[in-house]
Amino acid sequence: MSAQPETNPVPSHLRLLPWTEEGKPAYLSTRNTETFLSRLADRVEEQQMETAAVVLGLAKPMVEDSANLRADELRWVARRLIESLTELLTIAESRGQRIPPYESTTTNDASVPDETHETGAEPGTK
Repeated sequence: MSAQPETNPVPSHLRLLPWTEEGKPAYLSTRNTETFLSRLADRVEEQQMETAAVVLGLAKPMVEDSANLRADELRWVARRLIESLTELLTIAESRGQRIPPYESTTTNDASVPDETHETGAEPGTK
């Protein structure tokens, strides 16, 4: 018996949708097939990502030191950023649930370089 941690709490055939049902997560059983609803979800996700990029572009100059905004205007910007971030996190979670887990190995794979040894720095640093 193997005591491996549960890495994917939602069965792989259930897709987290980019909208909710009465405030609760909505799922689609796809069995990894393309359906009308899965294509609709793809389009909604794409639109949410595009909207987030626009919101980010508009928000950047609004939070510069030279911007002269009132508190209610800053709250409005913060709300739009929060909405976009929430949508993007749902998309990331949905896509992460559909990625198959890595196969477990008992030995180190010498063919995969270790960034620390190659660059002498920690991963993600220069």
